[in-house]
Amino acid sequence: MANEIKVPTVGESVTEVTIGRWLKPDGAQVEAEEIIAEIESDKASFELQAEVAGVLHHQAAEGETVNVGSIIGSISESDSGGKSAETAPRAPSAEEKASKPTPAAENTESETYASGTPSPAARKILDEKQIAPASVNGTGKDGRITKADAQSAKASQPIDEPNSKPQPQPEKPASAQPQPQSGERTDRRERMSTLRRTIARRLLEAKNGTAMLTTFNEVDMGAVMEMRKKYKEEFQKVHGIGLGFMSIFAKAVTKALKEYPSVNASIDGDDVIFHDYVDMGVAVSTPRGLVVPVVRDADHKSLAQIERDIADIAGRARDNKLTLEEMTGGTFTITNGGVFGSMLSTPILNTPQSAILGMHNIVERPMAVNGQVVIRPIMYVALSYDHRIIDGRESVSFLVSVKKSIEDPYRLFLEV
Repeated sequence: MANEIKVPTVGESVTEVTIGRWLKPDGAQVEAEEIIAEIESDKASFELQAEVAGVLHHQAAEGETVNVGSIIGSISESDSGGKSAETAPRAPSAEEKASKPTPAAENTESETYASGTPSPAARKILDEKQIAPASVNGTGKDGRITKADAQSAKASQPIDEPNSKPQPQPEKPASAQPQPQSGERTDRRERMSTLRRTIARRLLEAKNGTAMLTTFNEVDMGAVMEMRKKYKEEFQKVHGIGLGFMSIFAKAVTKALKEYPSVNASIDGDDVIFHDYVDMGVAVSTPRGLVVPVVRDADHKSLAQIERDIADIAGRARDNKLTLEEMTGGTFTITNGGVFGSMLSTPILNTPQSAILGMHNIVERPMAVNGQVVIRPIMYVALSYDHRIIDGRESVSFLVSVKKSIEDPYRLFLEV
């Protein structure tokens, strides 16, 4: 009996997914509730479990985009003995006994489906090198050809025919032999992941569907850096988490959003929706692309709570363990390009939000203070906003409020 494997519903707004990779190969024996595949939506990756034990059969390839509810495979259900009905052992017939295979044939039958089969990464390398998998000795499990086997196949390729005369080599000029290593020009085509395609689509929507404008300011980080240096060890000891700049900026932002609620609003058709809470999106760079998990009710949380939440969601974002709920519903976003060395940028809106704050690196710069030139640690900050509902006065005033809170952090605790 074959049980169909269908793409489950992963969110109200998700209509299609991409088969990220099969964790179990076609024809493999799987157990009930065993993870067999990873599927990617436009927001996150999800693991697919086998509902029954049996033999797995693929019907959709890795990288293929399918609709929610589509059949991507099946499992030939195991019988009560734990073996698949299709693969259960049976007694050999008289004819089979008479035609007992030779030892060489027995060795062939002992090989598994993985013998001589390259992994997806190894196959790509072999295809680029134009090397047949049959000529490569697989060192992986059950003789599977690994990525390392494929990478080293080039060096062993000339030894495929030891008895042949080295005629092909002299056909190329001797002086040209070392050049392919340094002068190779190759192109590689990869299909964009579902997440990357969604990021691209949403960026275009934000660019073309909003009246986006960016305003800038500079912040003297001296007071915050001094406070952090003075209390970071005690903060770590009391709260069990390090004190970073992101949580301090988050507190400064929540304070400014209360003063200028339109910056925390969003457009829905002809209406403006004002939020009396702050769900803070925090942009996190992952190997799969940029994701924006949300710190809920950031305006009611302490620095320590915000630090713990950011550390938690950032870690799970990099491990692809975030849920859809954790990446939806934000009212404002902070992104920190400074961790990569960015001096200045114009962050793009995370629609339907109407504003986003960009932090940058801290650089010592000469500043005029009380008529004297002094060296101060300065960060440039940028606020991109939708000019349809946020006026220039509000955007500039909002950024000035953030600047004042960072340059005089006691304002955050005195609420002035």
